[in-house]
Amino acid sequence: MKIFITGTAGFIGFHLAKRLLSDGYEVVGLDNINDYYDVRLKYARLKETGIDESEIGYGKLIPSATYEKYRFVKANLEDREFLENLFASEKFDRVVNLAAQAGVRYSIENPHAYIDSNIVGFMNILECCRRNRIQHLIYASSSSVYGNNQNVPFAEKDRVDYPISLYAATKKANELMAHAYSHLYQLPATGLRFFTVYGPWGRPDMAPILFAKAITEGKPIKVFNNGDLSRDFTYIADIIEGVTKVLLHIPDKNAEQPFYQIFNIGNSQPVPLMDFIRTMEEALGIKAILQMLPMQLGDMKITYADTSELEQAVNYKPATSLKEGVGKFVEWYKTSYLLS
Repeated sequence: MKIFITGTAGFIGFHLAKRLLSDGYEVVGLDNINDYYDVRLKYARLKETGIDESEIGYGKLIPSATYEKYRFVKANLEDREFLENLFASEKFDRVVNLAAQAGVRYSIENPHAYIDSNIVGFMNILECCRRNRIQHLIYASSSSVYGNNQNVPFAEKDRVDYPISLYAATKKANELMAHAYSHLYQLPATGLRFFTVYGPWGRPDMAPILFAKAITEGKPIKVFNNGDLSRDFTYIADIIEGVTKVLLHIPDKNAEQPFYQIFNIGNSQPVPLMDFIRTMEEALGIKAILQMLPMQLGDMKITYADTSELEQAVNYKPATSLKEGVGKFVEWYKTSYLLS
């Protein structure tokens, strides 16, 4: 089976590519390696999968020096002509679209980047999947679509009509676009609403690396809403196990919504932010300096995944405790993180 993964210089895409390659699949990865955060981390991830920075050029497929069945290309999802040619020549079986302009707060500062990548880019993916009769499209949605939903845990049946950031709005739009293509063209499509993924090789704009860096440097960490926040922190290995199982679980043509499904993918155990900070302090062996701040625009007070539908569909069961996950993250941070 040949699988196309977008976003393989990113956090989740990098880990998924490694997992699928270890399982014996042929993988083609794509990323535009933008500078939303330090590109050195993205190039370091690519190096881990055998892709040398010096060989990368726009539109150039590069074979991995580590994995016989892996090739990588730098390109933009907005580049419709390139994507159409790539799909036509490679004849993928399944597609996992993880590439997107990420970040809730950044969407307030740079909204056009989100429309270009998350809307135009996703439209191109849908069209290429339709024209090339892709067996199954899996795409990244987000827990942010739930907005200020007061019903917890968040369930797929809950209404998600009131996003509180443009990033969330683009993810909800992706779900609607995918549903339309599933209905019109019988394109099997599965959306995954990710809940606060963390672990080794994570994004430096997210809390774990921000906290670890500040704590080890003796600088204050920013604690928003005075610490009164909870997140459904989910360790990366549990996420990848779930995505891998979903890849093989094609939506039922006889379901209530034929060829279409949405799943929450999280830990289903929200952790108070202050508990997360204390766990990281313990793993680092250093006390944090706290800078208490008000709620940030676009933030959610709590994320909490009801993952019962995913468990029923593919036997998804996260197995990593917070202490174990933070411990593994800190071990990687102290020994491997190039920016620490």
